[in-house]
Amino acid sequence: MERPEIGVLGAGAFGTALAITLARAGRRVSLYARDEAQVDRMRTTGENAARLPGVPLPPSLRPTAAVAEAAAAPILLLAVPTQTLRRLAETQAGALAGRTLVACCKGVELGSGLLPTEVLEQAIPGARTAVLTGPSFAVDIALGKPTALTLATAHRGGEALQAELATPDLRLYLTEDALGAQLGGALKNVIAIAAGVVLGAGFGESARAALMTRGFAEIQRLAESRGALPETLAGLSGFGDLVLTCTSEKSRNFRHGQAIGRGELPDGAQTVEGVMTAHALAADGDSDTLPVTCMVSALLKGQVSLDEAKDLLLSRPLRHERG
Repeated sequence: MERPEIGVLGAGAFGTALAITLARAGRRVSLYARDEAQVDRMRTTGENAARLPGVPLPPSLRPTAAVAEAAAAPILLLAVPTQTLRRLAETQAGALAGRTLVACCKGVELGSGLLPTEVLEQAIPGARTAVLTGPSFAVDIALGKPTALTLATAHRGGEALQAELATPDLRLYLTEDALGAQLGGALKNVIAIAAGVVLGAGFGESARAALMTRGFAEIQRLAESRGALPETLAGLSGFGDLVLTCTSEKSRNFRHGQAIGRGELPDGAQTVEGVMTAHALAADGDSDTLPVTCMVSALLKGQVSLDEAKDLLLSRPLRHERG
């Protein structure tokens, strides 16, 4: 029996990488990009040179500038930034209705404080949603390097969706805890910015290890307070993703923080999900439960200097480690 087609909406690096690995595994894939010129170049050159240069697009992958063409597939991967997800969902609600919508972004919407699947369910009532998240860099997936991710959905049929999206190089682990998976993926970006700041400022590896550990405690504290499962945060979408993004310069969030720590101007052309996530969480949080997140937000807004941020965090009252 022929397998269902998959549509990928968003031809950035991650969306293109997912489309490539699925097409390479024999799936029929449509890759939507809103820029017709980009689509024409992909069709002509056989690669997405702007996002993943040198990686060929498989023959079964069809670039398109028509959102309706990609959205005709029963399974849609929404690989757009968290802050633009609502606009896509609201403007294309008719085309997306009745499809399985898999959010492939990590963050918290500024203003509403909602997670990606919550945004989709608010914009498209009755939507069947899932989230694909975990430790991964687009280039690794595109090149066929072994990668493991979390597929989270609270809806029925998760096992069937897992089977459709897994490939020989992309191993998926299923969970029903979509809340925990999304919170882990969102907050680790904020901690990665902080980790980059620490190294960029020359505070050292020991300081980064401490920051990652206390940052992970912060992630667990917030997630569990919202009803997430502790084991989810200890998995790929929590601890696994945190380790990757806090230790590699391939991470946009880490590089953003590293530039700030060095006193340099970060690359404004890159989407850095952790920036808006920090602001969104700090707006509703407090410095006692989210000390790193609130400090990152204040630092990014220029409300505190780097030295002030360091001193404020180190001067917090001594406490028990499990807290």
